[in-house]
Amino acid sequence: MTAFFDRLRERIDRVDSVVSVGLDADPDRIPDFLADRDLPRWAFNRRIIDATHEHAACYKPNAAFYEDADGWRALRETVAYAHGKDVPVLLDAKRADIGNTSRRYADLLDAADAITVNPYMGRDSLEPFLSREEAGVFVLCRTSNPGGADLQDLELASGEPVYRRVAALADLWNENGNVGLVVGATAPEELETLRAEVPDLPFLVPGVGAQGGDAEAAVEYGLADGVGLVNSSRGIIFAGEQGSRSQSGDAEAAYFGAAGEAAKRLKARLNEYR
Repeated sequence: MTAFFDRLRERIDRVDSVVSVGLDADPDRIPDFLADRDLPRWAFNRRIIDATHEHAACYKPNAAFYEDADGWRALRETVAYAHGKDVPVLLDAKRADIGNTSRRYADLLDAADAITVNPYMGRDSLEPFLSREEAGVFVLCRTSNPGGADLQDLELASGEPVYRRVAALADLWNENGNVGLVVGATAPEELETLRAEVPDLPFLVPGVGAQGGDAEAAVEYGLADGVGLVNSSRGIIFAGEQGSRSQSGDAEAAYFGAAGEAAKRLKARLNEYR
């Protein structure tokens, strides 16, 4: 099987886009006209994929929105449908543990093409993910939330902050060429610093949409030899909320049309800096 970052490069080149569409299918925000479907989250995601796949380098469902019986069914259908559109899927699961637990978490990669992982427990907790040479493994490094600084900015005895040590370790762990970093667009200075220190690691850059991150920095520093992802979730998939929530077919078309337009605009915006 082709390695994830090779497939991602092919996809980026084919659709001329580094947009990652976050499929955070919050049941509380799914439109009323889909409420009576057997799997509303799957029905929602299918329409989002139909509307955005021409502009998507990747889809990124967050596992938090699927961790119930119907949710896992919806997620399986979503991944299969995205693959049918020839779009890779990155599962935002932020997993890691020790021993058999981590090996079971790594089984999530039987369906998805890549995954996000938490490095807090060290190399052995990530080994079951890293050893899957064909899969992408994005290590949390400098996240987009304000509270990320509570731990990630702490200074070590060496004088470097924790997030820079994480990046250095991830670079060492990249023996199979399948490691990337999660670095938020809300931290442009850190993006620049990390790109200089780990020039070969692709970044997954969240925070450009609803969180208002720096799109130019996300592209300038997020890509390694043209490969990387800039994610927007709510800013794309819920772009249609400003329109009508009626039961009409026209309202449904308008709702998902707005998602397609949001993805298209973000693609064009990011491409200005590529």
